[in-house]
Amino acid sequence: MKIYIDGKYYDKDDAKVSVFDHGVLYGDGIFEGIRAYNGRIFRLEDHLQRLEESANAILLKLPIPIKEIEKAIIETVRLNGLKDAYIRLVVTRGVGDLGLDMRKCKAGATLFIIADRIELYPEEFYEKGLTVITSTIRQKGLDQVTPGVKSLNYLANILARAEATAAGAQEAILLNATGHVSECSGDNIFYIKAGKIFTPPTSAGILVGVTRNVVMELCEKKLGNKVIERNFPRYDLYSADEVFLTGTGAEVISAVKIDGRVIGKGTCGPTTKNLIKHFRDYANSSGTPVYEAVKAK
Repeated sequence: MKIYIDGKYYDKDDAKVSVFDHGVLYGDGIFEGIRAYNGRIFRLEDHLQRLEESANAILLKLPIPIKEIEKAIIETVRLNGLKDAYIRLVVTRGVGDLGLDMRKCKAGATLFIIADRIELYPEEFYEKGLTVITSTIRQKGLDQVTPGVKSLNYLANILARAEATAAGAQEAILLNATGHVSECSGDNIFYIKAGKIFTPPTSAGILVGVTRNVVMELCEKKLGNKVIERNFPRYDLYSADEVFLTGTGAEVISAVKIDGRVIGKGTCGPTTKNLIKHFRDYANSSGTPVYEAVKAK
């Protein structure tokens, strides 16, 4: 495995960052999780745009231009000989001292890229669906560091997922300060009722997922069903015909039991199955080419 760090490639065992890096000391940084399918990087421009927006929100200057980051991502996937991959792009504040002052990170941001394989859930879960609980942890408010920033500080998400694991579930729902559903620990959430599809709005305190946006496009273009964004309580999930989650790692996957309540018929519903197929077809036939660009040279 070859890992990119600040313009150079290292073997896995030699890929290191400083213990004085503010990403290590304080979670001071941002990241993107990106997928490649069939030798093409999925929605790369969307991920890089979100990276730029996150960087701007936390006053972080990217160490190289976005176009150079794009080239580095493509080259990292190519060097590792991957056609289907999970790519982790991380930008930290860089090396500083033990204080909080970002001005002490004089060398500038650290950027690294890892490309590897991932299987978040075995294929059987796409047939039978997930068990989900509601976490005791509340989503960060919009008056705090907004969930719209894909920050390295994922402690709340990790603890919510730990609650799910302890309960024998695979995912956890986070409610916001008003008690409305926001998102899951690592996924966005949708539900279907009487043929209509709903998902929380950005004002609910969510990370606007790249996969979420793709699925909303597919709902409109392939199913002729525009997704309705609105606030809703857990009750709406309990009484839904279908519930599904979306995320870079999970793609599109059904939730069939929430807080002990069986959703619909307790299996992956027909609309969710249809969306899984449409998403996979689209993901495997689009994206930024990794290997064709090399051949063209």
